[in-house]
Amino acid sequence: MKEPVKNYNKVITIVSIVVPIVVGLLFGIKIDVELPVFLPPIYASINATTAVILITAVWAIKNKKIKLHEKLMKTAIVFTIIFLVLYIAYHMTSDSTPFGGEGVVKYIYFTILISHISLSVMVIPFVLITFVRGITADFERHKKLARIAFPLWLFVAVSGVVVYLMISPYY
Repeated sequence: MKEPVKNYNKVITIVSIVVPIVVGLLFGIKIDVELPVFLPPIYASINATTAVILITAVWAIKNKKIKLHEKLMKTAIVFTIIFLVLYIAYHMTSDSTPFGGEGVVKYIYFTILISHISLSVMVIPFVLITFVRGITADFERHKKLARIAFPLWLFVAVSGVVVYLMISPYY
């Protein structure tokens, strides 16, 4: 294994472990600040945009538009980071909103929410490793892992929007 790839692997391992832990810890911190905007529709829109970007990136690579694919994937990563920052900011400054639905819809909501949260943690190393394989021109291995990373990441982006739409009446 080339040295730069080893260095990437160390960073990926650290990020994949530290990000979920830090997010979990930050959820326990409440800051008495009123944000100038209501963030949930903003970060839900970012998730929706990320989903569109991911689908467009797959279209781009299938049509041999490699530079466009690369730019779109970098953009999707930036959008995901922005989402995460806004999500943390909201939860550090606001109380969690309880879901008010009852019956079957409540079970559907919590099934989507739990799978969204679980997969959002699990997708981190898949996305980062896939990205590194792309930027280091390890295209065969990139392609193999992208077949797993893409649907996971797309599910996380779309399910985030669904969770928002389901809970939005209760804000």
